[in-house]
Amino acid sequence: MLKSTQNIAVYMEGHIDSDYGKMGTGVVRYLKNPIVGVIDKKLAGKQMREFMETTKEVPILATLKEAILKGAEVLVLGIAPSGGKIPESWNPVIEEALDNGLSIVNGLHDVLNERWSQHIKNPLKQWIWDVRIPLFTPEIATGKASQLQNKRVLFIGTDMAVGKMTAGLELYSWLLEHKKKVGFVATGQIGITIVGKGIPLDAFKVDHACGAVEQVVLDQADKDIILIEGQGSLLHPGSTATLPLMRGSCPTHLILCLRAEIKTLRSPEHIKIPDLNDFIALNESLASVFGTFPRSRVIGIAANTSMLSEKDAKAYLSKTSKDTGLVTTDPIRYGIAPIGEQILMS
Repeated sequence: MLKSTQNIAVYMEGHIDSDYGKMGTGVVRYLKNPIVGVIDKKLAGKQMREFMETTKEVPILATLKEAILKGAEVLVLGIAPSGGKIPESWNPVIEEALDNGLSIVNGLHDVLNERWSQHIKNPLKQWIWDVRIPLFTPEIATGKASQLQNKRVLFIGTDMAVGKMTAGLELYSWLLEHKKKVGFVATGQIGITIVGKGIPLDAFKVDHACGAVEQVVLDQADKDIILIEGQGSLLHPGSTATLPLMRGSCPTHLILCLRAEIKTLRSPEHIKIPDLNDFIALNESLASVFGTFPRSRVIGIAANTSMLSEKDAKAYLSKTSKDTGLVTTDPIRYGIAPIGEQILMS
């Protein structure tokens, strides 16, 4: 639906520098389309590289009108509010976009098509993409992925929003650069928007989730390496995503993702992050069920050190690597190559 040549505007009002803005920052960092600007009136006049690691020249604009004058054809809603609800305050922006012939990418649980499709001026060129609507009803999973002869790499985390998608897309790009036959299974709204396909895992019924993962993994059975975007965490009491990802993909490799500066879940904060070696052992045992499924082992740690100084970041990575015996890197700060090389050697 989204053509790679279409000009993009990203709506991030008030959330360029917050966790709720990860949809927008993910699009800015990884989407191949030209991005004419990010909309945030308070930060207008600045560049996105002032707020995130990117070499792209992406200006921050005050209004959607400015983006339209710069040639915007598609508006991406780049904020993910708690609960996935679209605030009423966004309605004027959505209406302005549609009335001016723009298409919209919506990654939230709220569906736009039902309410706003009548505002589409040119149905042949204009569309609304509600990314989180499942496109099929899967069969119940049967463990077929375990019979594949390729490498299946699942990204796991100590918490939500710790960089599983980022690490996955960085590794995907690295493997493509090294001419490897690799596939990427997107399981969240950002990944689906960037690669153009995938499954909105949290929109599937629990009984269907494993089968959805299995189906999209089997769809890429011809790849030598399949990267499966992680969601949630076994540690989080509000997350059920890790188990269907494990059962559906039957991973052969795991990559642990974490935020270096935190010792507890960000919410609820009373839950402490356990010893990493214990947490790694838990994930490995659960993935393989002691040999029932393919043996799966953690082969590297992707740590987000953005809140640490250069000195503290390097010390953290060195200590974590020593404590766990695993290669440890910050994919954005220092590159994903150490983990990529482990994948190729294993």
